[in-house]
Amino acid sequence: MNKINKLFSENKNQKLLSLYFCAGAPTLESTGEVIKTLQRRGISMIEVGIPFSDPMADGPVIQDAATTALKNGMTLRKLFSQLKDIKDEVNIPLVLMGYLNPIMQYGIEAFCQSCVDSGVSGVIIPDLPFKDYQDTVKPIADKYDIRIIMLITPETSEERILFIDDNTDGFIYMVSSAAITGAQKSFDDAKQEYFRRINAMNLRNPRMIGFGISNAQTLKAAQDNAAGAIIGSKFVTLLNETGNADKALDQLFDALKQ
Repeated sequence: MNKINKLFSENKNQKLLSLYFCAGAPTLESTGEVIKTLQRRGISMIEVGIPFSDPMADGPVIQDAATTALKNGMTLRKLFSQLKDIKDEVNIPLVLMGYLNPIMQYGIEAFCQSCVDSGVSGVIIPDLPFKDYQDTVKPIADKYDIRIIMLITPETSEERILFIDDNTDGFIYMVSSAAITGAQKSFDDAKQEYFRRINAMNLRNPRMIGFGISNAQTLKAAQDNAAGAIIGSKFVTLLNETGNADKALDQLFDALKQ
């Protein structure tokens, strides 16, 4: 069974926590150690960012991390090599998050094969048009048992959400707001209503809520309204400041209590 499906089937009532970081930042060779540390500290799932020069959905924190990673020499081939080196030590799902251009340049089939070879269970491609997903990407991803994770936002129509739910597997990435990534102090009434509206749809796929989670209030809101929460910018900031995944996690867990 794909590790993503296994995670959600075995943790139906748990409040999952997934963390995002950018491969190749803060240092080129830190990727494997960060992943192993997050797994050891109990993180449920890890999103590994593929650095890209024009990350349109990302806020300044993740943009800076991508710039650092590219300057450090991180490439998609280098990332797959690093992941392959630790494949046998990683039991939790790894999800790559990156933009379409580098993946297309790599080749969709070659990319999916490399995902299998390096222990990757799923991929998030924010700028992948849904028609291209259905016509081109999905048949190849299904062949390799790779989950392509789709995003929804407060502006996504119910018709499209149901269509995504019917045509994807793994989980749905529920973006908390139609904005770029970045920490928020709280989720306002509009966002809370959005969470309730999606809950009432009784979707087939589990959902993870991301964008803006950085403290106890936002974490609780996400975990109360979905299978779990995804934290990106807050952890990336702490990882950059400390240069150490354990120290960054200590500070993140402290922040999530406040």
